[in-house]
Amino acid sequence: MQGQTLYDFLVERMPELLQHIAEHLMLTTVSVMCAVVLGLAIAILAFEKKSLRGPITTIVGILQTIPSLALLVMLMIAFGKIGVLPALVALILYALLPIVRNTLIGLDSTADATMEAARGIGMNKFQQLWYVRFPIATPAILAGIRTATVVCVGIATLSAFIGAGGLGEFINRGLALSSPRLIMLGAIPSGLLAIICDLALGCAEWGFRPVRQDDKPLNLRQQRLRRRLAATFPVLLFVFSLVFYALEHPQTASDNRIRIGSKHFTEQLILAELMAQVIEGNTRLIVERKFDLGGTAVCHGALIRGEIDTYPEYTGTSLTSILNINEVVEPDAVLGIVSKKYANDFKIKWLKPFGFNNTWSLICNKSNRWKKISDLRNDQSNITIGVPAEFAERQDGFIGLRKKYGLDFSQVKDIDTNIAYKALQQKELDVAAGNATDGHVQAYDLRLLEDDLHFFPPYLAAPVVRMSVLEKHPELESALNKLGNQIDDSVMQSLNYKVDGLGQSPAFVAKEYLASARRTVPSAAEAASVQH
Repeated sequence: MQGQTLYDFLVERMPELLQHIAEHLMLTTVSVMCAVVLGLAIAILAFEKKSLRGPITTIVGILQTIPSLALLVMLMIAFGKIGVLPALVALILYALLPIVRNTLIGLDSTADATMEAARGIGMNKFQQLWYVRFPIATPAILAGIRTATVVCVGIATLSAFIGAGGLGEFINRGLALSSPRLIMLGAIPSGLLAIICDLALGCAEWGFRPVRQDDKPLNLRQQRLRRRLAATFPVLLFVFSLVFYALEHPQTASDNRIRIGSKHFTEQLILAELMAQVIEGNTRLIVERKFDLGGTAVCHGALIRGEIDTYPEYTGTSLTSILNINEVVEPDAVLGIVSKKYANDFKIKWLKPFGFNNTWSLICNKSNRWKKISDLRNDQSNITIGVPAEFAERQDGFIGLRKKYGLDFSQVKDIDTNIAYKALQQKELDVAAGNATDGHVQAYDLRLLEDDLHFFPPYLAAPVVRMSVLEKHPELESALNKLGNQIDDSVMQSLNYKVDGLGQSPAFVAKEYLASARRTVPSAAEAASVQH
């Protein structure tokens, strides 16, 4: 919260920090171990089959050129699920190049005279590889593994985008909330993990070096013992990571667990926290938070596949992005349409809306004379507009907006919404796409432009829940409906401002709101009687 000392911040976040360190370490060590086994096998194949070396090294090299976030999303789609599995596969693929390349270099570095001697004493191909080439190649192989490990530690931070956990969750949340502390809470431990892993492998590299023979017998035995111990450091680190992960992620009964997801911006984090705290305060269900999952497609896909049980969604987003309904719909009919289609097509129920309409909006600095979107037409040739990636490709976003208003701006920049607001304040952008209830509007003293042609559909926010979950836990609907019609536009903007403008955490803001609203929140019996 605002005014919180660094010590208090660290104490508050320590349990979550340990959990994410365990996740990050597990992702890194497991992926590197798998990459070592696979990489060595590929390198041996390429070494023995000279005709395959070119194609194999080319394919492994191409994998490194794919942007890491794009690879994560592609694997998530290919596997049809979020979480650890696609993240591990992505990390393994990224770790292959340095391992395969260095192994090939090491195997090729054995002197011809040495190999001639090996053949002369009757060694077969396997013995030559195992007893001659591999010992000589070990330093080069370990150097490749060290490089792969550091790469994996860095890329693992992006795994949080698809729900795999890790220290990237702090970085994602810090970017969404414009919080340097949260960003550093993820970045600094990630850097330290890279150093620790590199040191462990460095010790192993030293441990595999031959011992000098001119030492005294006692010193020779001590040296060998130390080197053998050092060579086990990577294995010890791997075992430690698995045990640490198991301790930080005790298994809970799945029948009594509710997994709540959220997208990657402030309002979603607040709403998801409100949902989580209401469930925890009114039921015996165990809540698992899987926040910062990315955009609509990621959250909706996770809900459909049963990887999360509920998350807050918006009617306008579902109408156009999920149901692909782009024709004009009466505003009052949108909730009914999405509720019916979700129930029939996805077996998902829309619960009672929270009470506010977070429609898309164009936003500008108050120093500009524009009051409504139509006013932009006169100056469009001189306007630079910033739009987030999701808005840029949606029919209910930038594509449809330009057609409806006849707009053709001089410059269009893809930019994260949280960065765009600050750019507006500093006049690096003229206009940006954002949300009507966003706290940054108040924090940076910006202006919402009136949608005078009524292009944007209503974006009523509400929990969407899998029906199978509600059948098992009817108390869940009663608890979540306590939030129904309790938050209007001004209240939601105020809650967002407390996070974006005052630097308070979404969990604290949600807790504070529920405490202050307790007298006005309906009883569980009243909430359960509400029909949608």
